[in-house]
Amino acid sequence: MIYITKDGETLDYICWIIYGTTKGNVERVLENNPHLANQPVVFPAGIKIELPQTEENTNQQKIKMWQ
Repeated sequence: MIYITKDGETLDYICWIIYGTTKGNVERVLENNPHLANQPVVFPAGIKIELPQTEENTNQQKIKMWQ
């Protein structure tokens, strides 16, 4: 999945909203996106980040509000 940053976002925040936790995910995203090391902590808009799929992400059961 490719994520394009919005002005003012951080990698921790992105991992939190996409994966639901930062634990292990920040490191995994940084491994797949070495170009992020050259970016400021608070991202400007328009940076493309490849977000790897995780086992936890693929195995999560979706909760339906109304069935």
